[in-house]
Amino acid sequence: MNNKRPQDVLREIFGYHEFRGFQSEVITRVCAGGDAVVLMPTGGGKSLCYQIPALLRDGVGVVVSPLIALMQDQVDALAQVGIKAGFLNSTQTRRERAAMELAYLNGEIDLLYLSPERLVMPETQELLHQGNVALFAIDEAHCVSQWGHDFRPEYLQLDVLADEWPDVPRIALTATATVATRAEIRERLRLADAEMFVASFNRPNIRYRIVPKSSELSQLVEFIQTEHAGESGIVYAMTRKRTEDIAERLRSEGVTALPYHAGLCALERRATQERFLREDGVVVVATIAFGMGIDKPDVRFVAHLDLPKSIEGYYQETGRAGRDGEPADAWMAYGLSDVVGMRRIIAGSPDERNQTRLLNAMLSLCETGECRRVEMLHYFDEDTEPCGNCDTCLQPPVLLDATVNAQKLLSTAVRLEQRSQHFGAGQIIDILRGHSTAKTTQWHHETLSTWGIGADLGDTQWRVVVRRLLADGDLSVGAHDTLRVTPSGWEVLRGNRSVQIRESVMESKPRAATGKSRSQAKDALAAVPAADRKLFTALRAWRAEVSKTDGVPAYVVFHDATLLEIAGLRPTSLTELAAVNGVGQTKLERYGAAVLEIVATQSLYETT
Repeated sequence: MNNKRPQDVLREIFGYHEFRGFQSEVITRVCAGGDAVVLMPTGGGKSLCYQIPALLRDGVGVVVSPLIALMQDQVDALAQVGIKAGFLNSTQTRRERAAMELAYLNGEIDLLYLSPERLVMPETQELLHQGNVALFAIDEAHCVSQWGHDFRPEYLQLDVLADEWPDVPRIALTATATVATRAEIRERLRLADAEMFVASFNRPNIRYRIVPKSSELSQLVEFIQTEHAGESGIVYAMTRKRTEDIAERLRSEGVTALPYHAGLCALERRATQERFLREDGVVVVATIAFGMGIDKPDVRFVAHLDLPKSIEGYYQETGRAGRDGEPADAWMAYGLSDVVGMRRIIAGSPDERNQTRLLNAMLSLCETGECRRVEMLHYFDEDTEPCGNCDTCLQPPVLLDATVNAQKLLSTAVRLEQRSQHFGAGQIIDILRGHSTAKTTQWHHETLSTWGIGADLGDTQWRVVVRRLLADGDLSVGAHDTLRVTPSGWEVLRGNRSVQIRESVMESKPRAATGKSRSQAKDALAAVPAADRKLFTALRAWRAEVSKTDGVPAYVVFHDATLLEIAGLRPTSLTELAAVNGVGQTKLERYGAAVLEIVATQSLYETT
């Protein structure tokens, strides 16, 4: 065991003065040989919880990560602070793997990254037994959950660690897990005696907004151009083709946008990932395959054009924004097609009951008239007050009693069923509006008693009613997107339950947002005191050159927060520079002289 204290490593290696939250308690437990399960939001500092114990304990820390494509970036980032790390995966040549295996056996590295698939291979376990393992860190531990949003079956085999290395501490880490998923992590990884550390799931710097879909691509373009022009972001869509179509539309509007999905070759995916990490202002349009483990602090927005399957997935994906603690947006366009599509996908599936539960919670978040953050955190068994930083807090919705309209629609669906006819939303809405078409004439729907009783509402408004009934489970989706009344829908028909809908979404044209956008309120440079802006800009320009020369993302050199502190402090010596958060010993030696020269030059320029 290393004689240094965790606080010494934190300061000398990573350049930070104090631990955040329960980092210190986790590190103390793992250093002492205890197991831990750690739930900490994205950007909360989970990696320090195993990196510091790996440096203090004898041997090599083995990190289980599902992200082969990111291992090189993780190793490069650690090298920037003077930590020797490596990985074993399929991207290496036989010679490279042999060299890394030898480095592990000789104790020449501090951390070794492995995928779960590689760790469960007998030859890998034999190699690890020949060396000295300091600890096992199981990252993205929610992947162990059968019902999780990133399930990896190989994680289920990681219980072998308890048998093969009973005396080596294990730490499982994730940013997202309900109470049920936490229990599953404990059970499947055999961590019954592990101490549980659960931080708040609240990310107060993220503004949550869900808007009704009208022209979704135009809405997305307007959102990016008016609020996040030139900034990095991620757009999530359900299918590969959608990602490509959206990226093409964004590029036509002048946005630097790239698609990312599993159908692209590994070289293309890697190139997209590299550009996103190293360049400013790149927007990646992706399936959920992108983003997990991406350590990019300045993602200013995450947008969804398709409904996530669960709140866990939504929270995990939106959590990739604003890791630096600065304001960021989680924006979603949501419509009837999302609800119908998701209901159709899960109908008849082996785990329909569980998927329905997850979807209902997600729909409740979309439809709520209360604070979205309160709704979401409640899902993770955390209570909080209304946040003041979501759309429903910034513009409290007026709720309309739409029970009569709901009863009209449900009555129409019942009458069609009585005729042994089943139709989708479009046909039902045509009947309610008294809109004659070839289809209504063919089926004699003009004779229904509900024909034309909903002429006071337009097509868009009726679709809002359908969406609400589907979200509440009052309608179910059958084959060919047909709609049927459920038992809970009959409760509405009988008058035993009311239906409330937000006034704003029932309007023919959605209201324009009146809340200040993030870009109007504050952008990266506007947040810097006027007296420090020129120096801050000069430091960022220098960082960009270093990033390009060293082949690493700019934030790996120094975060904006570190440059901002340097600009305010204006250090004149290495000792003063060492007092800045984020300036560890290795970075001080590597970059200290250059930083001091920039500070001195800019200060001299300002005084002459």
